[in-house]
Amino acid sequence: MVGGVIAALFAAFAWSLNFIVPFVIGDYSVFDFALFRFLISGLLGLSFLACNIQAVRKLRLADWLVACLLGLIGFLGYFLAAVGSATHAGPVIAPAILGLVPVVLAIGGNWRQRAVSWKDLTLPLTLSAVGLLLVNSGSVTQSSVVSMRSVVVGICLAITAVGLWTWFGILNQSALAKRPQINAGVWTALIMSGAGLGMLVFVPVGSLLGVFEIPRLGLRWETAAPLYIWGTALACGASVGGALAWTFAAQRLPVVLSAQLITTETIFGTIFGLLVRHWWPTVAEIVGMSLLMVGVMLVIWSVYGQRALSLEHQSA
Repeated sequence: MVGGVIAALFAAFAWSLNFIVPFVIGDYSVFDFALFRFLISGLLGLSFLACNIQAVRKLRLADWLVACLLGLIGFLGYFLAAVGSATHAGPVIAPAILGLVPVVLAIGGNWRQRAVSWKDLTLPLTLSAVGLLLVNSGSVTQSSVVSMRSVVVGICLAITAVGLWTWFGILNQSALAKRPQINAGVWTALIMSGAGLGMLVFVPVGSLLGVFEIPRLGLRWETAAPLYIWGTALACGASVGGALAWTFAAQRLPVVLSAQLITTETIFGTIFGLLVRHWWPTVAEIVGMSLLMVGVMLVIWSVYGQRALSLEHQSA
């Protein structure tokens, strides 16, 4: 269990690096970054599969399809929905709604796989919800006036993002439970290959929508160096490293616990954002991050106590 907790925390840390992307890629769009990130991670995934051909031969068609679907849902789909939400709804509404992901995932996971009693889960989820609200409240001073139509579109995309990540978390847990012997590296490589394939298919659509800045800015090293460097770094660290850590954690932890641990992504992301802007955290952000950590610790304590009680009954 300890290894799973550490892995989930590392995944949250790796994925929180996404929060610094807008500050380091210059005039390129997040879609340009997504293209580099997911294509590179997809190629790395295929390379890993090629080096583990014996394990690949044991895979069934269902394994390929489910893993690729997970890549489309939880990585590419969620990323594009979350970015679109922030673009349309601004920096206040989108994070507030997206902050519901771990709460919804924890409820859905515990509904399918009862790991903690609902009574023990009520306080941690409440603390997490309040903590997420307080952390996101710091962006109110940065809010901009947007049209009501744009806000509605952003809210719809944010709800879509919450649904996609919740679906990914539960589906991934269920898929791994049915495949207890599957190698975590192979499963991660399959997921990243699916995300890379989805991004490749999206390129013509994105070009028609004009969401890419590469045709205008070009790919000369002088201009595109941040795109190359950060795209490669996050493809290896956030996409591959984060996905591998999350797969490792999902094989060892109930969904309700891994969902709470992923709330630390908000903490890491807030810290990175403050560092990039050279700001001190507000009182609300400090209190919010503290409540998030308390909520996580309470769930860890509840799950650990539940397992200890179960082992005691089995040995009696």
